[in-house]
Order: sequence, then structure tokens, then C-alpha cells
Amino acid sequence: MRVLITGAAGDVGSVLRTGLAGRYDVLRLADIRDCGPTKPGEEVMISDLSDPAAAARTVEGVDVMIHLAGIREEAPWDPIFKINVVGLVTLFEAARLAGVKRIVYASSHHAMGYYPASHTVEVDDVPRPDSRYGVSKIFGEALARMYVDKYGMSVITVRIGALRPLPETPRHLSVWLSPADMVRLAIASVEAPDVTYRTVYGVSANTHRRWSTEGADAIGYKPQDNASDYLDRIKDAPANPFDQFHGGWFTGMEFVGKPDRLL
Repeated sequence: MRVLITGAAGDVGSVLRTGLAGRYDVLRLADIRDCGPTKPGEEVMISDLSDPAAAARTVEGVDVMIHLAGIREEAPWDPIFKINVVGLVTLFEAARLAGVKRIVYASSHHAMGYYPASHTVEVDDVPRPDSRYGVSKIFGEALARMYVDKYGMSVITVRIGALRPLPETPRHLSVWLSPADMVRLAIASVEAPDVTYRTVYGVSANTHRRWSTEGADAIGYKPQDNASDYLDRIKDAPANPFDQFHGGWFTGMEFVGKPDRLL
């Protein structure tokens, strides 16, 4: 079993590099940045995945790809389009041609960011992206679905919440994803049998979580951490007026008018 992690030098990639060490025969780590020294059981590649030839080399011989690479914050349209849209198409096509058996695609809760916090978001709710970044993630989910339906691939899209070592704000009581639970989710996504397409919310077992567990239950993801265990740590942290939406402060960027027009 050779598992590829793209964007391996980033925050999520670093968590998975440590957490998945030794679980599979080979971890292939790819990033446009240096991932550091190669450890036992690893293959390390510096790769610009928007280049078709580089993408083909990166996915060659891979069984499962965990795709984390891309722009992870709000940005102007040009880099979002180049990296999160065109680059994603290049990589999916390379994976298809290489016979990759499963793709775990890192989407984001910002794909649904403008839903009011009072609404429990289901996996099949209509998208309400809160940013250009969120729009690119909805594109990625649609692309994944097409590759499943047209080419018979297996894809799990993971709408990742707020991955932090510990919760930091009141909003994190609902959206926090612990590093340990991120590893548990990655393992479940890589190893779940008989999956064609699933959407899963990447969130810990928070008492106040607002996202459906349907997809997580289907692949056997069982989170164990709870943001409410750290309530004393965050009870005095300032709230953001846009915390009344799932996307939090992303929803406030460039926002015109009063937030209550969306409630």
C-alpha cells in the first residue's frame, strides 16, 4: 500500500505525516516546498502539481491519494483558479490515468459557510460558500463526483473544520477538529471498504457540533475529542459577530450590508 499525501509540508499534512507513520508500506509526501529529511517508510518529492508531467510522476504507483495541496485561505480569483481549480483538474486526471484506487479530497466547511449556525448542515444541503476559496472547494467536490460517476473511481470528500492543537474561540466549540481526530478521519477515509462517493464533515466529537455525522458514520470515523473539555480555556475569548454563520470570520470578509439579511 502506497499512500500519497499532497501538500505534505502544510499544517494538515504534517499532522498526517506523523500520525500515519508506519501504518502503510510507503508514505509518499509531495509538496512544492521542501518536506525536510526523508524518514523510514517515506518517499519525499518536491512537485508542482499544476504541471501535468510533475503530477503524473507524483501519482505513479500510488494506491490512495490524500489531496491537501492548494490555497487554504481566501485569495484573489487568479491564484484560486490556477491552483484550486486548474491544478486540481490536472491532478485528478493524472490520478485516473495512473489507476489510483481512491482519492481523499480535502474540501472545507467554508463550502457551506453562509448557513446560519442554528442550522445543522447535512451532507446534501445546497452549497453556500462564504468565499472564493469556498467556491473552489465546491468545484472540487463536483469534479470528484464526476470522476466517480464517469470513471468509476472512489472518492471521499472531507469538509475539514477548524484544525487546531486546542480550541481557541467560542466558535470552536462546534467546529474544532483535533489533530488526533484528523488522523482517525484520514485512516477511516483511506481504509473504508466499498465506497464510491461520500461527503464527510471533519469535526471532533464536540458536544455542540452543527454538522451531520451521516458520512462519518458510513466510513467508520469515530472521533474521540471534545472541544467542551476545554471550555475554561476559551470562555473569555472574544466572539466575532459573524460567528452566527458556519464559516465564522470568513463570512465577514468583503461582506456588504448587515449579517441578519442572511438569517
